[in-house]
Amino acid sequence: MAGPSNSDSKGLLYGEYLKLDQLLSCQDPVSRDNENVHDEHLFIITHQAYELWFKQILVELDSIRPLFDGEVVEEANMLLITQRLNRIVLILKLLDDQVAILETMTPLDFLEFRNYLAPASGFQSLQFRLLENTLGVKNEHRVNYGRDHYVTVFKDPVAIQRVKESHEKSSLLLLIQGWLERTPGLEKDGFNFWEKYKEVVTSMLNRMQERAVQDNDPSLLETVARKRDVFETIFDATIHAELVRRGERRLSHKALQGALMIYLYRDNPRFHQAFHMLHLLQDIDSLITKWRYNHVLMVQRMIGSSLAGTGGSSGYQYLRSTLSDRYKVFLDLFNLATFIIPRSCLPPLTPSLARTLSVTENVDEIKKFLS
Repeated sequence: MAGPSNSDSKGLLYGEYLKLDQLLSCQDPVSRDNENVHDEHLFIITHQAYELWFKQILVELDSIRPLFDGEVVEEANMLLITQRLNRIVLILKLLDDQVAILETMTPLDFLEFRNYLAPASGFQSLQFRLLENTLGVKNEHRVNYGRDHYVTVFKDPVAIQRVKESHEKSSLLLLIQGWLERTPGLEKDGFNFWEKYKEVVTSMLNRMQERAVQDNDPSLLETVARKRDVFETIFDATIHAELVRRGERRLSHKALQGALMIYLYRDNPRFHQAFHMLHLLQDIDSLITKWRYNHVLMVQRMIGSSLAGTGGSSGYQYLRSTLSDRYKVFLDLFNLATFIIPRSCLPPLTPSLARTLSVTENVDEIKKFLS
C-alpha cells in the first residue's frame, strides 16, 4: 500500500526537518560585496562543518559524563560508553580529513580574502574551548593568548558564562580518575595489587643487577639504575604528586595504580570493556594532537611562520606551542607502557578476585566489581 502523498501527510519534509533553508543560508562570504572570492565559500563551509561536529562531540561527552557520577558505574553502561567514545574517535578522524580539503586552497587563494577575516580567528571557537574543558585540559597547562587568559577573546556574556560553567563541572578526566580509583584489586585488605606489583618489579630489577655484576657489564648496571629511578616515580607517592603539580602527570596516585592494573590484567573478562575504554581515550588524545599538528602545517603553508593570525594571535608560533604534552588530557595512559611487565611475571590473582573478574551470573559479585 502506498504511503500518503506530501500534500496530506502531517509529517515534516526532509528540508523542513533539517531546517535546510536556515542552514544553507548561513554561508555569507564577506568578499561578496567586492571581489566575490571563490575560495572564501569553501573556507566558511569547512569551518562551519567543524563547529557542527564539535557540537556533536560535546553532545556525546555530556551524555557520557553522568554515567560516571555515581559510586557505581553500571556494567550495562560500559558498552554504551565505549560506543559513544568510539563515535567521537570517528568524528575526530573525519575532522582531520577536512584539513586536506582546505589545503586544496593555495596561499595565493587565501590571500585574496584573508584581510576580510580580521579580527575573526579559530582561537575564538567557543565550542572547541568547551570541548577541551569537558575533556579535562587544565588552565595552568594552556598557552596564553598573547599575554592574556584565553577567555578574554570572548566578548559575549553568554559565551563567557558557558566557559565558566565548563570549568566548574567535573571534567571527563576527573570522572575517569574517580572510577579508576575504585578498580577491584587495589584494596589493601584484599588482593593489594600495588604491593604485589612493587615486589615483582623489585625482584626483576634485582635479578638484572645480579646478572650485570656477574657479567661485569657497566652498561647493564647503568640501565638497571635508570629503570629503578623511573619506577620510583610511581612507587613514591610524593614524587608522583610533584610530577602532577608540575603538569607531567594527570591522574592521582591511586587512579594510576588502577589504570596499570587494568592494562596488566586486561585478559580477564570484566576488564575487557574497561581496557577498551582507556584505549579509546588515548585515541581521542592522539587524534586531537594529530589534528592540531596538521592544522599547524596548514597554517604555515598558508601564511608562513612569521605572520600573526587573523585574530591577533601569534598564528603559527602559537599553534605550534599547543602540540606539547601539556595539552594531552590522558597523558598518563600513554606512559603506562613504561611500567608494563611480562604476563609471566604478573602476581597471580586470588581465587576471590579471579571470580570477580570472570564472567559470572552472580549479581552480588557484579555489583562488587562495579563499586
